[in-house]
Amino acid sequence: MSELTRVQLLWLQGRIENRIRFGRTVQELRLDHFRLVVSFTPGSVFAFVRWSSNDYGTVLSRIDILQAVYPGESCATVPFVGPGAAILLQVFGWPKVERVLQHIDAIEALGIDPADVAPDHWRHVQNRFTANEPPRPYTLLRHRAWLHRRSIMP
Repeated sequence: MSELTRVQLLWLQGRIENRIRFGRTVQELRLDHFRLVVSFTPGSVFAFVRWSSNDYGTVLSRIDILQAVYPGESCATVPFVGPGAAILLQVFGWPKVERVLQHIDAIEALGIDPADVAPDHWRHVQNRFTANEPPRPYTLLRHRAWLHRRSIMP
C-alpha cells in the first residue's frame, strides 16, 4: 500500500475545512473526531478543497485537482497530500474556486463522474482561468473521445 497517495482531511467547525470534492478513495483511516486520512491509487484524479478562516473572515479558499502518481514518478508537493501528486488545476480565492465548483457541477449534471474526466481538460480549465477566460465546457462527445483514447493507449 506504499504506492497510495494519502490526503489528510481536517475539519474544525467555522475555522478549517479540508475535504475531497470528488474522487474514488480506496482506504480511509480516522485519526480522531477532526482528522481523516483518505488514500487514492496511482492514476486517480481527485479534487481537494481547502478553506480556513480567522476572527476576521476567510483567509484561504483553494481547490486543487490532482492526479495520484505511481512510485518513482515526479510529483509536486501539496500541503496535506503525501507523498505528492501531479497538479492538474490549482485555484486560489473564493470567486475562482466557486467557478471551478460550478464547472464540476455542470460535468456532474451530464451524468459524468468528474474523476473520470480527461486530465487534459482540467489543465485546460487551469490555463483558461489563468488567462481570465471561460473554459470550454466538457461535453459527452469529448468524454466519449477521452474514454476511447484511454482504451487504446498503453
